[in-house]
Amino acid sequence: MGDPKFPRRSYDTPSHPWKGDRIKEEAGLVKKFGLKNKRELWKAKSIVRNLRRQSRNLQARTRTGEEQAKLETRNLLASCAKMGLLPMEGTTLDDVLGLSAESVLNRRLQTFVFAKGLSNTVGQARQYIVHGHVHVGDRMVSIPGYLIARSEEDKVVYNPHSPISDDLHPMRVVKKKAGEEKPVEAKKPEEEKKDLKAKIPKKLAAEVVPEEGDADIPEIEVAEEVSKEGGN
Repeated sequence: MGDPKFPRRSYDTPSHPWKGDRIKEEAGLVKKFGLKNKRELWKAKSIVRNLRRQSRNLQARTRTGEEQAKLETRNLLASCAKMGLLPMEGTTLDDVLGLSAESVLNRRLQTFVFAKGLSNTVGQARQYIVHGHVHVGDRMVSIPGYLIARSEEDKVVYNPHSPISDDLHPMRVVKKKAGEEKPVEAKKPEEEKKDLKAKIPKKLAAEVVPEEGDADIPEIEVAEEVSKEGGN
């Protein structure tokens, strides 16, 4: 049983620690889902591994016609559907065997906060959760690895007592509308003078462009000076 002060870990580590393909795959998943370390990934893999083990066991027992196996099969499929890993209807034990670690990682609260647009990045979603800025229903959840049930998908919101819940908070995400163009910034007077000098011949630039404090020269006079210069 062990010492209650030191509970047994709820996940299994890889059997071989130095496989390049597995290390590369795990590093990609850790970065994609913003995990703190690979331990969180191993927990997700352990959940999937246990579900697959139950599925294979039930498949073998169902072939013998055992009634208890049929009842446990319905319970297993209903549990997976409640967790959001499988659809509500039309699933079989083979669908349980098709689950992957990403299926569980997609149900994490951290992933949901980022997917719903409550944060700019998946890392920021973790920060919001740990700091208590996220509610699931009426209760605050500060665990990024909390698995969201199907009934809780629409209940992931900002903490109403958090300053981030204010729409005018600078940390809130401002999404661009499709096809929205960046507004043109007004040019300063000094920049307008530089553009005017670039369009006028060098000989007339000093005479045409007024210095600071002088009145602007009309465009008609500038055109006449340019025509005279061309005639000479």
